[in-house]
Order: sequence, then C-alpha cells, then structure tokens
Amino acid sequence: MKTCVICGKILNLTMKILENQSLKKRNTFGIDATAKYFTEFSSIENIHEILSDARYFTLNKLILGGGSNLLFTKNFDGIVLKNNLKGIELINEDAEYYYVRSAAGEAWHSFVMYCIENNFAGLENLSLIPGNVGASPMQNIGAYGVELKDHFYELEAYHIADKTIHTFNNSDCKFGYRESVFKRELKNQYIIISVTFRLLKKPKLNTSYGAIEKELEAMNVKEINIQAISKAVCNIRSSKLPNPAEIGNAGSFFKNPEVVKGKYEFLKISYPEIVGYELENGNVKLAAGWLIEQCGWKGKTIGDAGVHKLQALVLVNYGNAKGTEIFDLSQQILDSVKAKFGVELEREVNII
Repeated sequence: MKTCVICGKILNLTMKILENQSLKKRNTFGIDATAKYFTEFSSIENIHEILSDARYFTLNKLILGGGSNLLFTKNFDGIVLKNNLKGIELINEDAEYYYVRSAAGEAWHSFVMYCIENNFAGLENLSLIPGNVGASPMQNIGAYGVELKDHFYELEAYHIADKTIHTFNNSDCKFGYRESVFKRELKNQYIIISVTFRLLKKPKLNTSYGAIEKELEAMNVKEINIQAISKAVCNIRSSKLPNPAEIGNAGSFFKNPEVVKGKYEFLKISYPEIVGYELENGNVKLAAGWLIEQCGWKGKTIGDAGVHKLQALVLVNYGNAKGTEIFDLSQQILDSVKAKFGVELEREVNII
C-alpha cells in the first residue's frame, strides 16, 4: 500500500485498468480508435493512485472528458484517464457575484442549466456546447458574443509530475481565442479538477448576435431574461449543428481566422459579400464557414467523411470514416481556402 502525498490517505491501488479498450463511444466523432490502457477516476486519490504506479506514470497520458473536441487519427499508445469528477456548489457570494465551483467531470451543458435554474447569470450564451467543464478553460470556449474567460474566476489542477494541486486565476491561464496556457506551454502537464466561475446577480443580457434577437422574436418572448436567451441559443444550435449522437462530429472544426484590416479590405473588393467582424485590436475576424462554403465544400462528402450540409465549419463522420480520412479532408479544405483567399485556417479540434 502507498500513502497519498496530498490527502494523507492510504491507497489500496484497486483501480481497474482496462487494456486495448475501444474509444469509439468515448469520442463524439465516433472514431474507432483503441487505447493501450484505459481507466476512469472519480477522486483526487484515484489520480494519485495511477500516477504513483510506475507501470503507468511513464506512459503517454490522455485526459479524456466528453471527447467532443478531439480527432483520433491513430490508436493511443499510452493510458487514457477518463475524468469522472462530479459536484457543483455555490462557494461564495458578494454584492455583485455568485462564485460557483464545478468539478471537471460535469457535463458543460448540465452545469449551464444548473446556473440558469438558480439565476446565476453569464453563461446562458454558452448553452448546448458539448463537452465537460474541465475542458472549457483549456479551449476558452465561446459562442454568441461570450467567452468563458468573461466569467472565469479560477481553477484547480493536479500537476502530473510533482503530484500537487495548483490554483490558476484568469491571468495565469493566458486566455486567447480558443486558447489557453494548457494548450501551449503547459500542455499535458496538468489535470484540471475543478473550475470556479464568477456569475452575475444582475444579468447583463447579451443579444448582440443578430441570430439571437431574431430567434427571440420568433419565440415571441415578452420579457428577455437568461432563460429565454439560453432557449434561443439552444434552438439556433439545434437547427444548425448536427447532434453527435446521430452524426459523428466535434462541432466547429476550424477557428475563425484573424486578418489585418488591409487584407480584409482587399478581399472585399473581389468578394463584396465576405463576412468579417472588426476586433478591438483593429484586425478583422473572418467567418471561416463562409470561406469554406465559397470553396464549394459545404455538403460535400468523400466516403464517410464530409462537410455538414447546413454548417461548413463542421466536419462529420457519416458512418465508419477513419480519423485519417477526416484529417485529410480538413487538409484539403485548408489548402483550398489558402489558394482562393490567401487566408490560413487553423484547426480548432485537437488531433491525436
């Protein structure tokens, strides 16, 4: 037996380790990849137990949440650790804010619904995003004018090498557009165990995206509140994006590219309908979906790999596509957008 250096408890080393485990049902693309070793953890003691075992500590590790933002292009030659940490609690409040902590293994949309039901405002525009809470700061998820960093307070993460828990505040995370320190310099060094959000007592409703306002009108909403906005966002997403339970996908596959204003104005001469949004830094963010659609990819299929017929940002697995086939399709899209517009797209999905 071993003693946990964090909690001081005796470890019985009883966690079940599966070998050659299929991951097909554990990634939303439905790619039939295999993990050399697989286990699930539901406590910090579980994490320490695995990492205290020399047989697994030196292996490549993949921390798996909802499996909604990754593409397996090969089997994983290491150990996959499925995050099943659960629990949501209000840990503090002041005159303006509620401080709500969620364990990393909670489903993101379920957490958002919990906040809305309790009138904790701020995350309503991020309704129906797939994945788990633990992945949300890694990606700095965002939608309909709101990003996670706008309401993020802090997170706790387990450092794999020294087996200690560290706390990261907003600035520590170095959030960017679908970016954080955990995707760059600290990649694969930490396991996020909880995330705390600072949510508003007096909502600041964000309907800046025209699609939300239009949907609220269609819903005949008399009084706009966080519940109505969440419902509108769910309606919009359901109408545009395929359900991973029905068609394998990982949501938006590409990031919206940022270009200097001069490049945007140049493109606008040849393509007056080009979609762009001016940023605070003076650059312009282009709509990747529009660029891809103009290259003729929307609705196109190559075998079982394809581009969704309603949203060109979404690549899909229509049956038994291999990860390499979806990756190759994404590369063809990158090449065609670069050739036509001189704009380089970047994949948002993590490639394994």
